[in-house]
Amino acid sequence: MGDATPRAVTAICRALEEQIEHGLLPSGSQLPAERKLSEVFDTTRITLREALGQLEAQGLIYREERRGWFVSPPRVAYNPLVRSHFHAMVDEQGRVPATEVLSARLIPASAEICQILALPALSSVYQIRRARRIDGRLVLYVEHYLNPSYFAGILDYDLTRSLTELYAREYGVHYGRVRFDMVPTALHSEAAAALKVAVGSPALRIVRVNRDQHGRLIDCDLEFWRHDALHVSVEVPE
Repeated sequence: MGDATPRAVTAICRALEEQIEHGLLPSGSQLPAERKLSEVFDTTRITLREALGQLEAQGLIYREERRGWFVSPPRVAYNPLVRSHFHAMVDEQGRVPATEVLSARLIPASAEICQILALPALSSVYQIRRARRIDGRLVLYVEHYLNPSYFAGILDYDLTRSLTELYAREYGVHYGRVRFDMVPTALHSEAAAALKVAVGSPALRIVRVNRDQHGRLIDCDLEFWRHDALHVSVEVPE
């Protein structure tokens, strides 16, 4: 009896993997409800959820709060050495990008942001919070922090579009040197709510600190990607 549950979990995983591999459960499709899947595999909800959790950890399926389980679409390739922005990167890979602005305001800078942007204590920054989709699926929650000295009035513009293009068009600001820091993490409450997943879900946290063409620290991005949405691929030239 002790091996029954592990065997059942393995059998469920293999069956669903096979269905996905052969296209019977296509990318982006929704799995049947957990009750139905439990009946199909003649198992308990506890055993089923363990199997689904393993497949989610592998990046084969994902869960959205209050919606259910879905087959994961292909990951997007992300090369930090390429100067691009979210919409261009996604477009170039034949996918459909979309951005929603969650909030945009002037706030007191936290100690972390003051340190990153080399600002004095009690400074203010523009904070822009956005959720981004690929092919309709929420994949990225990002917090942008901008030094207001360089971007007066920016909150009056359409912030669903590329900030990179907005900087160049309206302020004559172009990105120069960029620093990236990437670490696996667990989603905090705000990021999880924006992506409609459970708090603590796995993610990739990317902190990007940007200088302009004059070497000035102008902004930083705190990105939280779903762990199964991104493939980091870097080719270093000779």
